[in-house]
Amino acid sequence: MRAVVYRRYGGPDVLEPTELPEPKTHVDSVLIRVRAAGLNRADTALQAGALDGAVETYFPVVPGWDIAGVVERAGPGAPEFAPGDEVIAYLRGEVQRAHGGFAELVSADVRTVAHKPRTMSFAEAAGLPLAGLTAYQGVVRALAVRRGETLLVHGASGGVGSIAVQIAGARGARAIAAGSPGNHAYLRTLGAEPVAHGAGLTEQVLRLVPAGVDAMFDTVGAGTLAASAGAGRPGARLASVAEPGASGSIDVFARMDREDLAAVTALVDAGLLSVRVGAVFPLDRAAEAQRAFATGDITGKVVLDIG
Repeated sequence: MRAVVYRRYGGPDVLEPTELPEPKTHVDSVLIRVRAAGLNRADTALQAGALDGAVETYFPVVPGWDIAGVVERAGPGAPEFAPGDEVIAYLRGEVQRAHGGFAELVSADVRTVAHKPRTMSFAEAAGLPLAGLTAYQGVVRALAVRRGETLLVHGASGGVGSIAVQIAGARGARAIAAGSPGNHAYLRTLGAEPVAHGAGLTEQVLRLVPAGVDAMFDTVGAGTLAASAGAGRPGARLASVAEPGASGSIDVFARMDREDLAAVTALVDAGLLSVRVGAVFPLDRAAEAQRAFATGDITGKVVLDIG
């Protein structure tokens, strides 16, 4: 089968197209023919060796945590899936090896697989697992945002931030979306009220919410929560995916939870959540896709079309 691998740590230049044997399936695994794979910063950080001291790596590695595809076969311990089912999967593991999504076929633990939202294309669905889980677990689990509350999302036009404002809206909350002015029109389409990030952000927020927001969700880091502390009411709840250990903030790290992922896919099929795809590349141009992704110039998910 066609795949893209890396045999040493590094940037896009270490990626190489190759042929690999078809993966084996165990009793509780699902063989998936991958139609699309999403790019994430966590993937590229691992590829660069950022977690070499914490994660066992066995080269060659097939990168890619987020996929959408079609079930080829399911083990007897995975009766909820059948050949032909359209699925998504979040393939993060504690060990890095030849099991990622930049390949025509992948064998996935049944616990990482969910049915694909019916209303999404494969490219859109491939951008959902990591960003969707992170946003849901931040807005719902960590911050417990409720109807009638106001949530400020930093980095709201990004993959996680854009889903977070939609989840807040679906829960009956008001979403204030911090992002660059060029993305404000897009943020309005998500039902958010945009403000410009950077200097003057607190003043902009307080003009919209004089008493301050009830909660803040940070996807940017670099002191963003501290710099915008004045935008929150006394006792405002804080969470961050980008600055572990920020004072007063709950750290959010996505973990695979089938209940949470099912809740996210249900929002999609209810017409309350969408994923914006910014660019699509073929599998053999994975290195080019990573370079484009690294610039930060693409608004929306960068996805590999695997066929």
